[in-house]
Amino acid sequence: MTTVNWVLGPEKFLSQQQVKDLLRTAAKRAAQAMMKGNKVAVRDYFIIHLALSTGLRVMEIAQLKCSDIFVGDNISSLIVRRGKGGKKRLVWFNGSFKRHYNNYILWKQSTGESAGTFDPPILSSNTGGHMTTRAIEKAFKRTAVRAGLPSHFSIHCLRHTYACHLYKAGGYNLRLVQKQLGHSNSKTTEVYADVMNTDMHKALERLYASSSKQS
Repeated sequence: MTTVNWVLGPEKFLSQQQVKDLLRTAAKRAAQAMMKGNKVAVRDYFIIHLALSTGLRVMEIAQLKCSDIFVGDNISSLIVRRGKGGKKRLVWFNGSFKRHYNNYILWKQSTGESAGTFDPPILSSNTGGHMTTRAIEKAFKRTAVRAGLPSHFSIHCLRHTYACHLYKAGGYNLRLVQKQLGHSNSKTTEVYADVMNTDMHKALERLYASSSKQS
């Protein structure tokens, strides 16, 4: 039996406005970098958008190969081959990230980077191979600082952010979030239901409402 003994507080996920600020900053840095032939900020933007669009763990991002990402006419997805516990899963993503991915691959090829079956979509400038989890964390931090986000946020917070906002956007469908995140036990996913519990929020707003009107 699995017991979840941690609580997801607001310090562990970004608000909608913070997400917008982060993506806007990342996109602006990437556009400026492209004009200067600088690859770093372009990769940073892709990393952040990928994390916010799929909820992948940082290790799962680091292990991705180009052949793991499938772009279709209607629905696109990626495959996590070795998730937590060595489990494989399919993760779907939306049209916004699909367009970004297509443009990103074209950019990679225009700069001489290969996008073959076994090539990483996010190439390390130092090793020419997959970026490390530490390098991916630094990519997030570079942009987060410029976007004015609190320093306690880490790239793992983007996984929590994705889960919270997907739960709300999906009509509070916990099973949908569980499948996307790759949780084997629904109890793990329920922490997102607790933090996005609109019934609780509504009840608190109604608490003593009649008494305050009478006074």
